[in-house]
Amino acid sequence: MLNKTLYSVLAMAAVMLIGCSKQAPEINITDNWVRATAEGQEVGAAYMTITSVTDNSLIKVESSVTDSVEIHSMSMENGVMKMRMLDQLALKANTPNKLTPGGFHLMLFDLRKPLKAGESVSFTLHFKNQAGKDSLATVSSPILAEQP
Repeated sequence: MLNKTLYSVLAMAAVMLIGCSKQAPEINITDNWVRATAEGQEVGAAYMTITSVTDNSLIKVESSVTDSVEIHSMSMENGVMKMRMLDQLALKANTPNKLTPGGFHLMLFDLRKPLKAGESVSFTLHFKNQAGKDSLATVSSPILAEQP
């Protein structure tokens, strides 16, 4: 009798915890890393591959190392490298969206401290789907001296 009661309580607690979770199960983040910075450097960059099972948009990113993270695009136009801040990054369903050096990436401004190889940076990514529903995904990204 006690075992059944305990099992019921644990099952209800698990359902409640799952229901409270804001982790986006439809979002998969892989190949995530942050470039190490030099002493005194106040700007960093982060990279990852984001795949969503539905059409979605990355609308905001928070980080453990700064209060200012921007989504950027980078492109070559007439031999000139151009970087632009984006309000959001559209994610097509089931299509890996690669944030890489020389392309889309996350810029980390006003770093609180240098980003040292071997450490890590935590990110909370905010998404909005086509129905207007918000979701979150969190990831811890290793800091690397060079691109993997």
